[in-house]
Amino acid sequence: MEKIHAVCPSCQTVNAVLTERLRQHPVCAKCATPLLPANPVDLTDQTFERFTTRSTLPVLVDFWAPWCGPCKMMAPAFAQAAAALHGQVILAKMDTEAQRAVPSRFNIQSVPSLVLFRQGREIARTAGAMPAGQIQAWVKGQL
Repeated sequence: MEKIHAVCPSCQTVNAVLTERLRQHPVCAKCATPLLPANPVDLTDQTFERFTTRSTLPVLVDFWAPWCGPCKMMAPAFAQAAAALHGQVILAKMDTEAQRAVPSRFNIQSVPSLVLFRQGREIARTAGAMPAGQIQAWVKGQL
């Protein structure tokens, strides 16, 4: 049986999950938080590395800022895309005002910026607000 590793968005514990159980809403063995939430996960400078490098599934990070109008407009579409891509890609958000180290390291110049990671490595990037369907199509085109 094939399995993946999923990092708990709450306690950062790495969990092994059988691929056939991905759609059954697996929970963390340590804290019982859903491992693959159908909504975006909030990342910080402290949680980013572990979350993106130890997750087997690709992680799409929305780098955004609270003052950014297009970021606010895209937030519901990003949440819809998270639900639609549930079990295939993990969607996460990072506030570039509150978290400065990671956005600086990845040279985030404009917001919103979407960066797709596979086991910690950046595999694709795009900037600008998009509707949910376009986010999904862009992600699927990168995988």
